[in-house]
Amino acid sequence: MNNTASSLLSASAITQRCASSASHVAIEVVAETGSTNADLMARLGQLRGPVLRIAERQTAGRGRAGRPWLSAPGATLTFSLAWHFKGGLHTMAGLPLAVGVALAETLGSLGVPVRLKWPNDVLRDGKKLAGILVEAQQDTSGGYWAVIGVGLNLIMPDELEAQIGRDVAGAPWLAQMERNELMATLLSRLAAVLAEFDDTGFAPFCERWNTLHAWQGQDVTIVDGGQVLQQGRAAGVDHSGRLLLDTALGRTDVLSGDVSLRLVQP
Repeated sequence: MNNTASSLLSASAITQRCASSASHVAIEVVAETGSTNADLMARLGQLRGPVLRIAERQTAGRGRAGRPWLSAPGATLTFSLAWHFKGGLHTMAGLPLAVGVALAETLGSLGVPVRLKWPNDVLRDGKKLAGILVEAQQDTSGGYWAVIGVGLNLIMPDELEAQIGRDVAGAPWLAQMERNELMATLLSRLAAVLAEFDDTGFAPFCERWNTLHAWQGQDVTIVDGGQVLQQGRAAGVDHSGRLLLDTALGRTDVLSGDVSLRLVQP
């Protein structure tokens, strides 16, 4: 490994490094765009197979609920993957969690141990290292296209962290890795996981996600628009990807939506 965080990404170099699981994925690299998720969502009607779109710089990257995702060239890896699923939209509830498992297991294999926060964050030392945004659109076949956006922090310059306005994590070790190799490693694992998810749904990933759960057994609140909806002790997720909470009234489940999961401060 050598320090190539500033080297340019290359579609052909990524393709050459991919495992067979990703051999059918078309790869696009652009210097700059507004949002790779928005780009692919606008083209779903024309796609005939999976497409990875990766940008050196996104000017209008988004997290959940339209929140901005700030990035800087060389400091972050920002990409979106369009993938067709044969099931109905009801099957996608656990998709962001399965993607989280794929990312966490891959990062762990590269020497960066991480944990997962429900429903779509990857944490390192309790701080956000990566975020996942999944958008979907049903098609005429009865299946649906999903566009899976990922933003992964490699290094975190002080000025970027100041813009973000909260503590976030970096992974300097990954920043030393050749970026085309890193992207190919992530894509190969994601493609294998998405193919498995299309066949099985989330159930086989449930135990793997719970093993990586950052806040297992801790008291949390579910917040939506500043309002506390529920409070309880986090008990992992079920086979559909719903968060399980042990509350004063018994166990309940929470389906992913525009909510914020927060630790209860002692």
